[in-house]
Amino acid sequence: MALTGLFGGTFNPIHNGHLWAAEEVRKYLPMQRILFIPSYIPPHKDQKEVVPAWHRLRMVEIACQAHPGFIASDLEVKNPGPSYSIITLKKLKELFPQDTFWFILGSDAFLEIDTWKDYTRLLQECSFVIVRRPGYELEKLNKVIDKIRPELVVEIDKQEKAEVKDCGRPGLYLIDIDALDISSSKIRQRLRAGLPVTGLVPPGVEDYILKNHLYR
Repeated sequence: MALTGLFGGTFNPIHNGHLWAAEEVRKYLPMQRILFIPSYIPPHKDQKEVVPAWHRLRMVEIACQAHPGFIASDLEVKNPGPSYSIITLKKLKELFPQDTFWFILGSDAFLEIDTWKDYTRLLQECSFVIVRRPGYELEKLNKVIDKIRPELVVEIDKQEKAEVKDCGRPGLYLIDIDALDISSSKIRQRLRAGLPVTGLVPPGVEDYILKNHLYR
């Protein structure tokens, strides 16, 4: 049984904050791999600033090269139309029936979980790893969890890795990390202003952005 993390998103562009969060999660949860899944059409994003999916996939591929076990997935990119997690999960279970899947997302994204397609079924079919930043909207997050499935909550003790037997059942696994203060929107703003983004994205991603004149 492979334990597989699913890190979905627009990745417009992918940045070092995404990679840092995934590495932190992998320190405490025994994942064999983490799939980074760029969406084709993100249902909850303004499309005007989103570059074409193939550019975003290529940047994710470049970013994953320096991180063993991080894999860029084209599952949503090659299926035109809105990208829904419940459909992605169904396809992954068909492709990898022996795997156990965990969605990895930030607490800000989980605050909108009730807007996701078939979210109640999604909570029954896989686990969620919710990455919390200390002090960041924790009260709002707790209210959402209490409303949905408080009995599923598992607090990750960062002093030792969670055991596989604890992670095999669907649940809401909460982990606190010191997240990097980086966002894709700030990166786009800097690029439009002609400012460097060195240190905010992997070097290869920065080179790709500049070579293809993205976010200008």
